[in-house]
Amino acid sequence: MGIIPVDTDILIIGGGAAGCFAAVEIYKRSPNCRVVIMEKAHIERSGCLAMGLNAINAYLNPGQTPESYVSFVERQFEGVIRKDLVYSIAQGLNEVVKDVEEMGLPIEKNEDGTYRRKGKRSIRIFGERLKPILAEAVKKTPAQVLNRVVATNFIYNGKRVCGAFGYGVRDSMLYVIRANAVIVATGGASGIYRPNNTGEARNLMWYCPWNAGTGYAMGIRIGAEMTSFENRFIALRVKDVHAPTGTIAVGAGSRQINARGEDYLELYYKHLGGNKCLTQHRLLATVEETKAGRGPCFLDTTTLSEAEERRLKEDFLSMNPQIILLWASEGMNPKKRPVEVQGTEPFIVGGHCQSGYWIDKERRTTIPGLYAVGEVAGGAPKKYVSGSWVEARIAAATALDDIQGRNLEDVDDEIIQKEKARVLAPLMKKSGISPQQVRERLQKIMDEFAGGVSMSYALHEERLIEARRLLKPLKEHRKDIVAVNNYHLIEALECIDRIDVARVLVEHLIYRKETRWACYQTRLDYPGKDDNRWLVFVNSVYNPDTDEIKMIERPLCS
Repeated sequence: MGIIPVDTDILIIGGGAAGCFAAVEIYKRSPNCRVVIMEKAHIERSGCLAMGLNAINAYLNPGQTPESYVSFVERQFEGVIRKDLVYSIAQGLNEVVKDVEEMGLPIEKNEDGTYRRKGKRSIRIFGERLKPILAEAVKKTPAQVLNRVVATNFIYNGKRVCGAFGYGVRDSMLYVIRANAVIVATGGASGIYRPNNTGEARNLMWYCPWNAGTGYAMGIRIGAEMTSFENRFIALRVKDVHAPTGTIAVGAGSRQINARGEDYLELYYKHLGGNKCLTQHRLLATVEETKAGRGPCFLDTTTLSEAEERRLKEDFLSMNPQIILLWASEGMNPKKRPVEVQGTEPFIVGGHCQSGYWIDKERRTTIPGLYAVGEVAGGAPKKYVSGSWVEARIAAATALDDIQGRNLEDVDDEIIQKEKARVLAPLMKKSGISPQQVRERLQKIMDEFAGGVSMSYALHEERLIEARRLLKPLKEHRKDIVAVNNYHLIEALECIDRIDVARVLVEHLIYRKETRWACYQTRLDYPGKDDNRWLVFVNSVYNPDTDEIKMIERPLCS
């Protein structure tokens, strides 16, 4: 394997929605800045929005304000959010949406030219080509794009991040990218838990399967402070294809019904004394109905008119065409039969929930030279794509200010050779365990002992401690992983990253001794919510010298 040195002012790791927007924003502010985007796939169809999007789910429609948006998010997340981060996002939502519209994103409009609402805080779009539109905007800048180059580790001198290493899947080269600032925009983590669809269909999941938590893992390994990993995200989705249920429940107004045809959400509301459920309660009610023997559960689409059914299919074509293919293959239309729903496996994301780097208001992490945006940035849930664009804008401005007068740091050849040996190790072995075996072992541990689908997402101390015990030797087995080609090698590196993330996740789940977020973090041994003790952030810092994870509590930020 050869080595390709690359020098740049700002390195962006991840060419998804946030990464692309950050590059465009940097050149708006500083046309002479050098920018490199390192992307493991291809920026035209990468990231969690590769298939498209049919709505902007974070937008301030008339009557909404940044203050009301913060209040909404705070209610949804039971009082534990970074208000400063959420407020800074809310302030910029409408502006960034307008910017992306000017790049070419078609937004559905009313006759008077105003955006067509989907809900109080969302608007409808025709977003199937959202990623190609963002990629085209990047191509109009001088940014250097390294497609199909997988980030492996940060270049860290013990004081600050000075760049990152990457491995070229097509050219088998080690990229040594020196940078004065690194913006990590790699998205969240899937594949840590055993998925609903197994075997050959294992990658048919809600969150994109190539988001392996690498951005988290690289930060964990250099001691960056992380937050709220215990606030997992579990989506309620259409069974098998994992199409979004909000498109049906909100967009088409369909009720959730059980196998008896009962509106079980309405029954759940009554159980709560008539109070409206939080988002996660739609999932919790579905889980409870299934456990009680009243499943499977459905969204009742049989009441749709022909025009409504057609519109529903059009909405899915902009975001998840798989469900259209499923209906076609079964010779079924949603008018004829309700759509079955179920919960997904848990994911670690900072956009729907809030797992990620602990950052300041300017999106600096606790490691100098490193900035986090989008799903990988913690503390600000329900940011979705538009919130990720706002964070990209903030981080771009901050990084440009911070690098003024800085020179690139030299990288010791010993550090380069050490990373080269680490990355190539699985290819050098003639025998060992396959990435698939390691992945399946990790997913089995997490599913059975850390609240996966088979446990109805429930957690308790004894099983979590067993997960901790089982994960440690699994990490030690990484030296035994063997790869037969570059694609197996990337799978091997992803396994290592997922194990590092899983270990931190388990420590967070053990530490928060209450139940704050239904299903996302349900503790059977601590079933109540304790505001007197747990209105705090649970954070962690990994020590690579001792292989220990230190837990830290941080107060709520106003």
